[in-house]
Amino acid sequence: MADPKGFLKYAREGPKRRSVELRVHDWREFYQPMAEDKLKSQGARCMDCGVPFCQSTNGCPVVNLIPEWNDLVHRGRWKDALKALHATNNFPEFTGRLCPAPCESACVLGINSDPVSIRVIEWNIVDRGFDEGWVEPIMPVEKTGKAVAVIGSGPAGLAAAQQLARAGHRVTVYEKADRIGGLLRYGIPDFKMEKWVLDRRLDQMLAEGVEFKTGAHVGLDVSGEELRRTYDSVLLTMGAEKARELPVPGRDLKGVHLAMDYLTQQNKRNAGETIVAEPITAKGKRVVIIGGGDTGSDCLGTAHRQGAREVRQFELLPEPPPQRAASTPWPLWPMQLRTSHAHEEGCDRRWSVSTTKCSGRDGQVSTLHANRVAFEQGKFVPIPNTEFELDADLVLLAMGFTGPVQAGLLDSLGVTYDARGTVTVDDQFMTNLDGVFAAGDTKRGASLIVWAIAEGRKAAAGVDQYLRAGRSAKTAVK
Repeated sequence: MADPKGFLKYAREGPKRRSVELRVHDWREFYQPMAEDKLKSQGARCMDCGVPFCQSTNGCPVVNLIPEWNDLVHRGRWKDALKALHATNNFPEFTGRLCPAPCESACVLGINSDPVSIRVIEWNIVDRGFDEGWVEPIMPVEKTGKAVAVIGSGPAGLAAAQQLARAGHRVTVYEKADRIGGLLRYGIPDFKMEKWVLDRRLDQMLAEGVEFKTGAHVGLDVSGEELRRTYDSVLLTMGAEKARELPVPGRDLKGVHLAMDYLTQQNKRNAGETIVAEPITAKGKRVVIIGGGDTGSDCLGTAHRQGAREVRQFELLPEPPPQRAASTPWPLWPMQLRTSHAHEEGCDRRWSVSTTKCSGRDGQVSTLHANRVAFEQGKFVPIPNTEFELDADLVLLAMGFTGPVQAGLLDSLGVTYDARGTVTVDDQFMTNLDGVFAAGDTKRGASLIVWAIAEGRKAAAGVDQYLRAGRSAKTAVK
């Protein structure tokens, strides 16, 4: 602990956002760079607690060595900080930019003060590492001769693939989309993470020997059983792509779309890719976003940059309190009102709203019908005489995801599911099928990117242990 009084001397500071007037006209990341001296002083705020709750599972699923690299940054030992950071996290540039930072909510300093700015320190460490050329391929000491197929190239699949390649296994990642990255590529808007951030890490993985196969829809182009016969182990990391639907009249009208279809199209446009499906755009339109989470915020920021006429966002749940709710005391993730960068750009937010119908003309949505609701005895109840309707040219459904898509690969393999519809695994992350493993959202349901990375690493350890024990999926299916 370089400065025992650092938390008393320095106030919390985070990166400043580019002005709204400028950033809504481009797709670049909205944060401005933070000066090195400020990062050092923020590192000095870390108290090196006897029990660092920030790196507990509740605070950080990958168990980042947060006090260690905070202290190293304060001392200016950036290369050592990078080593400490990479010791537990394959992709700190992703978590630093995209994770909501439960580590900060669990920071001991946050009990009666502002927590340490952990997230911004994290991504500045790794960005500096890339700039300085410190991030290099890590090659295995020896090859095992074992082959692993990873299905899905989101954060869980990529983390597992990198760990397995470094352990000496031959790893092939199958991705049904045109490019590698999963939601990192197509679901996260560029203004939250520009795609060169992803590409530079993929370059490292390619140099480490990971093979990527794009446009390969396992379960359609190639069967799961074929992969079991070809590879010694198969890891399922396809995410939780089954979106929560809106079962109301008018759902099938033109102009009512799932959020991920909308976000994917814009990311493809930014990348110069061809849009095959009917274009979805908010330009000049009255937009309603149903869902108040991160995906809804991503839709909001995208709509602003596309030139929406006006944007409203509805949330079924009641408005959270402005400060941490008593029901979520420290060090739990706090239930409280959060205003994102996209809300700062403008939005009419409404809470406790339930959509009852969409109506329109000539097959195109033009009106959204809704009412206010109250949460009583475990269910949402309409409040009498609160019905309303408003004009809407584009309705985006951002209500989350219910789990992995079971039809196709998962059902054909015969994996078992839990009550939530996610794939069941044992302590080593192996499914009921010998040699077939699952991790990330496929196994735990829609969750945070940091959980995906943590589970990818744990599943890789399970696969490695399985293979080093001399077992193989190829033997199991014969």
